[in-house]
Amino acid sequence: MFIIIGLVVVFGSIIGGYLIANGNLAVLVQPAEMIIILGAAMGAFLASQTKYTLGLVIKNIKHIFGDPGMNKARYLETLALLNSLFSKMHREGVISIEQDIEKPESSAIFTKYPSISKDKHIVHFIGDTLRVYLTTGDPSDIESLMKIDMESMHEEEMVAPGAVNRMAESLPGMGIVAAVLGVVLTMGMINEPPEILGHHIGAALVGTFVGILFCYGIFGPMAAKLENHAHEMHAYYNVIKEGVAAAIRGSTPIIAVEYGRRAIPHAFRPTFAEMEEKLKG
Repeated sequence: MFIIIGLVVVFGSIIGGYLIANGNLAVLVQPAEMIIILGAAMGAFLASQTKYTLGLVIKNIKHIFGDPGMNKARYLETLALLNSLFSKMHREGVISIEQDIEKPESSAIFTKYPSISKDKHIVHFIGDTLRVYLTTGDPSDIESLMKIDMESMHEEEMVAPGAVNRMAESLPGMGIVAAVLGVVLTMGMINEPPEILGHHIGAALVGTFVGILFCYGIFGPMAAKLENHAHEMHAYYNVIKEGVAAAIRGSTPIIAVEYGRRAIPHAFRPTFAEMEEKLKG
């Protein structure tokens, strides 16, 4: 939603200001310039990708127009899910959650929180960690394993914003290429009247304008949006890591989820009373 609002503001401000200055919008419509700039930038983008990185970019495009959905309610749901698992471990032993982590789709604990359990990455992050602990009974390396998992996921999530940002950075250069070609064409018409030369020089300058606009007004913000999405998800997984690590170290369920609560960013962090009310509910 914010990306759409932002783009509307960008184009509204530019076009509005241009019209106020009595600009002619028809002059800005230069299909040849667009083909040169966008085509060359897209070609350079594809040339820089591997099958793996291109797949990640395509997979993450949806995040440009979506939102991670991080809010206080989502974090409370996550803490409640973790508390249910930790409480069962505390009451009945670690082995009691074996079926919950082996078959989360039929687990009474996971299915109670559909907004969390429908995300397979989150379920696997929790389940795989507890499965290792259940199998080995050794808590010493569990937190390190979660950190490795988080770093790997974060690096993958940063591939798409990096690729889109590099394409954005290439657009001003491609705009200059289009502008230079426009000047070359204009020089071939040097004997034409000034009004015709002026029209072609203006068309050439549109190339520079479009390259800069697309870089800082469209693709740059898209890359930043993907990067912000990755950082928010990393913070979310960190909450889970802190809670699970504390539970495996032997902390009581309420202390373990308190570790998770303290890791929540301040903008979304519920108070202890709010968390306690959610857990009781």
